[in-house]
Amino acid sequence: MTNPQTVVHLEHDGKVLLVDENGLGPKIPTKGRQTNQETLRFPTKQEIEKMAIEWEEIRQTRIEFEDSTSIVIKGYPKIPWPENWAWKDDLISDNSVDPLARESVYRSIHRLVSKVIVRNNSHQVLLAKVSRGHFTGHWTLPGGYMEHDEHPSVGCIREAMEELGLELVLDKQNPIITQQIFTDEGISFVSFTYHSSWNGNLEDLELQIGEISDVKWFEPQEAEDIVPSYFDRQAIRYSIS
Repeated sequence: MTNPQTVVHLEHDGKVLLVDENGLGPKIPTKGRQTNQETLRFPTKQEIEKMAIEWEEIRQTRIEFEDSTSIVIKGYPKIPWPENWAWKDDLISDNSVDPLARESVYRSIHRLVSKVIVRNNSHQVLLAKVSRGHFTGHWTLPGGYMEHDEHPSVGCIREAMEELGLELVLDKQNPIITQQIFTDEGISFVSFTYHSSWNGNLEDLELQIGEISDVKWFEPQEAEDIVPSYFDRQAIRYSIS
């Protein structure tokens, strides 16, 4: 089956609309199904119109596979909770669900990042120069991706220990929470940035080999200006405002 070039990902409180190859639905996936008995996919605009479903567009996502590029329009249906639609979590493990729909659901899951602003008694901000990843060669706040089963306040402490050998105690204040989608691939990042104080010697830190090449104290405004990360910049800006 050739997938429509543009489809609509309608979602309401964990429920999504799937149709069959003929555009009829709603259809329900079977978790763990190995054989492709029927193709279940997202509907087109025209198929939704035939179902008389009112909806509003939220954003568009570009999804590229090896031999095709498709546009998935994320939308919110203006209807009561659609009990007879598919649970979004059930799409992933059914081989009968079109890969475009599964990829779209996968991309709709937030990527969670936990960072920490470390200050000394002079109110300077500690930055680390990274050697790999998104910001290779640039200065960033300590931190990184959260583990699946950890709280963000635990994640930044773990990352600071792994990256710098730095044992921290967080200040008792709420984290700075920032969310952003950076490209038309539609992946959403959410960052939690905490605060901590430390007045030790940089020479005593144990930098993670292959990941951190240097550490340095910066004045707050200089730190804001030098970091390439949108989340780091917003957190530092908020903390000095």
